[in-house]
Amino acid sequence: MQKQASVPETLQQAVLQPSTCMPEGTSTIRGWDFNDGVDLTGIMNSMLRTGCQASALGQACNEVNRMLSWRLNQEESSCAPSEAQEGGLPPQGVRCKIFLGYTSNLVSAGVREHIRYLVQHHMVDVLCTSAGGIEEDFIKCMAPTYAGDFHLKGQDLRAQGLNRVGNMLVPNSNYCAFEDWIMPILDTMLIEQQQGTHWTPSKMIRRLGKEINHPDSIYYWAYKNDVPVYCPALTDGSLGDMLYFHTFKNPGLILDIVADIRAMNDEAMKAPPRKTGVIILGGGLPKHHICNANLMKNGADFAVYISTAQEFDGSDSGARPDEAVSWGKIRADAKPVKVYGDASIMFPLIISQTFAKQVDKFS
Repeated sequence: MQKQASVPETLQQAVLQPSTCMPEGTSTIRGWDFNDGVDLTGIMNSMLRTGCQASALGQACNEVNRMLSWRLNQEESSCAPSEAQEGGLPPQGVRCKIFLGYTSNLVSAGVREHIRYLVQHHMVDVLCTSAGGIEEDFIKCMAPTYAGDFHLKGQDLRAQGLNRVGNMLVPNSNYCAFEDWIMPILDTMLIEQQQGTHWTPSKMIRRLGKEINHPDSIYYWAYKNDVPVYCPALTDGSLGDMLYFHTFKNPGLILDIVADIRAMNDEAMKAPPRKTGVIILGGGLPKHHICNANLMKNGADFAVYISTAQEFDGSDSGARPDEAVSWGKIRADAKPVKVYGDASIMFPLIISQTFAKQVDKFS
């Protein structure tokens, strides 16, 4: 009988390298078993153990729930009264101050309704977006945005007076309706300015939220619940077009952005000992404006980013939370999470396991 040859030692060392034992309690990878039925909560609870971006999604749910569960009475000491304490709330009633930032395409999309839900129930405390994130909310109260396709030809759409936002279509007539609505308001704002009112972008947004008086609007509920909305680039969109047109028809209206940067930064700086959390959907201006405000208090305590942007080009939009830690915009001892994915998919799933489960505590 021929003697069986052994595997060469060099091969064993290269391929069959012994493993160290995993630490006790390390999670194992296992996805949801659909033999157990269709259960959203069960599926979402399984995300942490699914791997890839599913695990990041599960971590994001945990981080948001940490924001929602924090109370001032959990802290061992506090060196100064917070805004909420000054308002008469006991420590157990003082919650984490949550900043929500989002890009305009999400308001064009159905994420608008998710954001409106959070503001309606006063589950977030400060909003920041780009100009489109303001105007598209108001325009949708006047006329709908339609489902389209990413591959529709721009030349054909232009001839039809249809504007494409990804795979969504906004008729040009919607902006005409917006102009008809906003011009008389701008006229009134100018009269009030001449009588002593000092307008800022955030004050203008609040006024428009009051004027729209529509329960579908994010900014109607921001007005009703006194949730401040900051938009330092308010002129970079249709609102800017309207302000530009207004300079020909009735010139003189002024918006003070310096007063707003003071107000925005104070939202964070004056929060301690109240903790702050940031939720950023997308990137660009809203992301940086919120993170930079939190620099004024040596960083946010909780953070969740949801974005498809990558960091290799050095953009702030793609930067991971750890870059913000280096600037002091997120605390060094925080446990921030970035989910690489489309916020129109990820954010409603997160809401389902966080805010929506605690809405009764805010109502």
